[in-house]
Amino acid sequence: MDTTTSLDGLVCADCEATHDPAATPRRCPDCGGVLRASYDAAAAAVTRESLAGARFDGLARFSDLLPFTADSLVTAGEGATPLVPAPEFAAELGVGAVYVKDEGANPTGTTADRGTALAVTAARDHGAEKVALPTTGDAGQSAAAYAARADLDSEAFVPTRSTFVAKAMTNVHGGDMSVVEGRYPDAVDAFEGAMSDDDNADWHSLAPFDTPYRHEGAKTLLFEVLEQFDWAVPDAVVHPTGHGLGVVGSHLAADQMQEAGLVDDAPALHVAQPEHCAPVVAADDAGDDDTEVWERPDTLIGALEVPDPAGGALALDAVRDTGGWAVGASDDDALEAAVQLNAEGIEASATGGVGAAAARELAADGHLGSDDTVVLVNPVAGTKENDVLRSHLMRKGV
Repeated sequence: MDTTTSLDGLVCADCEATHDPAATPRRCPDCGGVLRASYDAAAAAVTRESLAGARFDGLARFSDLLPFTADSLVTAGEGATPLVPAPEFAAELGVGAVYVKDEGANPTGTTADRGTALAVTAARDHGAEKVALPTTGDAGQSAAAYAARADLDSEAFVPTRSTFVAKAMTNVHGGDMSVVEGRYPDAVDAFEGAMSDDDNADWHSLAPFDTPYRHEGAKTLLFEVLEQFDWAVPDAVVHPTGHGLGVVGSHLAADQMQEAGLVDDAPALHVAQPEHCAPVVAADDAGDDDTEVWERPDTLIGALEVPDPAGGALALDAVRDTGGWAVGASDDDALEAAVQLNAEGIEASATGGVGAAAARELAADGHLGSDDTVVLVNPVAGTKENDVLRSHLMRKGV
């Protein structure tokens, strides 16, 4: 097996120390900061033509820009998801074009598959026997599926309010699951307690930003968007945001694509959050460099009910470096926006509706122009949140 990659090391986002990937499975051992991959000159030699030659190989075709070779990657065929035009929604917003990047088309119906593929690969290479993570739900299913492909065990810590389908499919894929009474922070507490237990020394963390590889996998979404636009850079990408993996990944991707000379600039990266659990929005509005814990989270969009985002500071950097905005949306507006996209034949989830509702606010506030091309990220398959969408219709008397 070819194990040669362009990965040069792992660099701490806080203290800027560089570490050996083979010896550093989690955060920076010096300061506890988030680690990001650094690449050597080989990554800068990637061309549009070389990527096009492997167009249907999913994430593996980006291996020269990733920490793992194509033949070493634990994969289920993730990536290569559709970019679907939404002309009626674009007309309503008064912009040039709207496209939905439908991440529900990934193997387990979630954008988490991109990062899980890389994180499970790293866990296997580090000799782990079991991977574990706290999750609002969907990433638990993803971790169970990819762990199964790597012949590893998995353990997901999920709050009781996690969707039935996410919990059921975690078990169906063979994963273990601890359902924790309460909300997501309670699941985090249970996960951290289990990770500190000496009996679990062989567990490998897949918690957001606790491993360098979930945000590395997330960056492939923007790689694909640029390819799908034939290397024309869209004006805006709207990311529904919990921990910030998606928007931080797109920030990494934009930087890497520019360094390789594949594009000249970056799209504006916008964060969208439910207004009753919006720590990134609050921090951006206040001009703060990091998020504070949202004291009373309360949203129907359970996938995004993350009151203390692990990537809050990095998400703020992504927004500000690219000229984006962080925008909150009410649950009703988010659900209605999702229903509108579904009426165009696009299977948008409630989570995706948060991004669509935020785009409406961005347009109303003059942050999107009449000629702009806007990409809405739909992070989860609509069928995984069908109960929330159906309940919204029933309240309307449909």
